[in-house]
Amino acid sequence: MSASPFHPGELEAQALAGGGAAGGGIRDFMVEQHRTFFEALPFVVVATVDGGWPVAALLTGKPGFVSVPDRHTLRIATEDPAQRAFVTGAPAGVLGIDLATRRRNRANGTIASTEPGVLVLDVRQSFGNCPRYIHVRDVRPTARAPGPAEPLPRLDADARMAISSADTLFVASAARTVELNGGVDVSHRGGPRGFVRVEDRTLTIPDYSGNRYFNTLGNLVSNPRAALLFVDFEQGDLLHLQGTTEIVWGGPELRSFPAAERLWRFRVDRAWRNRSALPLRWTPRASAAESDLSA
Repeated sequence: MSASPFHPGELEAQALAGGGAAGGGIRDFMVEQHRTFFEALPFVVVATVDGGWPVAALLTGKPGFVSVPDRHTLRIATEDPAQRAFVTGAPAGVLGIDLATRRRNRANGTIASTEPGVLVLDVRQSFGNCPRYIHVRDVRPTARAPGPAEPLPRLDADARMAISSADTLFVASAARTVELNGGVDVSHRGGPRGFVRVEDRTLTIPDYSGNRYFNTLGNLVSNPRAALLFVDFEQGDLLHLQGTTEIVWGGPELRSFPAAERLWRFRVDRAWRNRSALPLRWTPRASAAESDLSA
């Protein structure tokens, strides 16, 4: 890894935000704690680029379906149809998150192979994130009867409700891979219920204080395309959005989003929904996520 783990877009985003972090927590291998964490999870969120657009998928399995045979290799056993979007040699990012304990770790790199039923990631960057803005939920397995993917030519009432009532989303973004340390990343975003505002085909998303790595916003500086994934934790539905972004670094609009340090707008270009897609359901517990915003 180079002296700095950040690509030019991340460095530009840090400068625009008034300063970033040194990135000392970003390693080019997975420490033992991260390896055992991934292996205990019942789901991970994986992102790559498909047809020039970032795309995110939530992959599930019994704990152990993610294995880490060495500190540079992450293997995900999955028969999920979403795996077809992942091809050998493509950049990819994996987010492991345990909503019950508010732990989350990320692993970014390149897809080493897509064996039948297995996705293998060659890890180039590995780092943890703080527990802020994670709403605590307990997970349980359940039977599922997934329906076909529903293309949405517009955001219908159900989609708008899924967005406007959400307290959590996942965002996939991609820097120009020709840039040093460029690639794909997938991140968690959380806030109070209704923290994302939707008007017609445009979502406005507040950006709160964090680790000042600016991985997501740095990618968006390099490449404004992104993908959002909204999860209905009670019904197991997934809402997928792809679109282009614009970052609002300051100005009076921020005052209407309490605690936001900046905003980003997301213009929906493509949307689809998978009902009852997940074999998991989550029950909310009292969460510290909203109090995080006043910390």
